[in-house]
Amino acid sequence: MDSSSSGTTSSTIQTSSGPEENLMEQRKRKRMLSNRESARRSRKKKQKLLDDLTAQVNQLRKENSEIVTSVSITTQHYLTVEAENSVLRAQLDELSHRLESLNDIIGFLDNTNGICSNTLSGPESDDFLVSQFNMNMFYMNQPLMASSDALLY
Repeated sequence: MDSSSSGTTSSTIQTSSGPEENLMEQRKRKRMLSNRESARRSRKKKQKLLDDLTAQVNQLRKENSEIVTSVSITTQHYLTVEAENSVLRAQLDELSHRLESLNDIIGFLDNTNGICSNTLSGPESDDFLVSQFNMNMFYMNQPLMASSDALLY
């Protein structure tokens, strides 16, 4: 009898632990499913972040390329304007020199005209002025460095 009562007790213990084990198994399965779902959401979130960052990298590369192109074009424009400016400065120097020479000639002619009118008269004064003028024409025949582009402005 002892053995039968022991058997009943052990079977009762098994049946009482059976629903607890079943409950524990259900909780374990539920936790595993929850963990899987959480991991799936985490992977999905991580993938979305990676996709967003990849798109941002592509956008920034595109913008960088546009900026590099713009800087290159601007640099080319700057160099062109700098070259034109250099030509214009050279033309300014040349024209200033020519103007100074012409003003010297005018001043010389004014001085010789005054001297000639006081000392010389008649055809001799005219010959003197013509010879002086021809001598100073050398300065006026200096080539003018100008491009056709400068004349368009």
